[in-house]
Amino acid sequence: MATSIALLLALKNYQVIENFSADYILEGKKGIINWLLDNLLNLKPKTLAFSGVGAGIYSIVTAIEAIGLWYEKRWAHLLVLGLVGISIPPEIYELFRGVSPVKSTILVVNLGVFWYLFSHFPKQHK
Repeated sequence: MATSIALLLALKNYQVIENFSADYILEGKKGIINWLLDNLLNLKPKTLAFSGVGAGIYSIVTAIEAIGLWYEKRWAHLLVLGLVGISIPPEIYELFRGVSPVKSTILVVNLGVFWYLFSHFPKQHK
């Protein structure tokens, strides 16, 4: 939720941040500040809005999932499997774009987590 709020505040204050980056330089930290602001300002307002809303929706779904798991609801376990499983296809796509040790490790870890959750899925009560 904090990421969502930060992105949406950056969107709201986009012009202020852009003006700040043009006018303000800390002595000795110019390279770091320029890199940070250039990378932040290279995000278009639509990208900030999409990312902010997406992060907000994800945080709400995660909160609902946590409540469901607290009360040991079966649908919450399905939601966990769905949220872990939904990240696997984009990771495979990223591997097709270029293999790296980090991408491979992340995919293997996510597959391991998915397998563990699936194999320990709670049995239906009769």
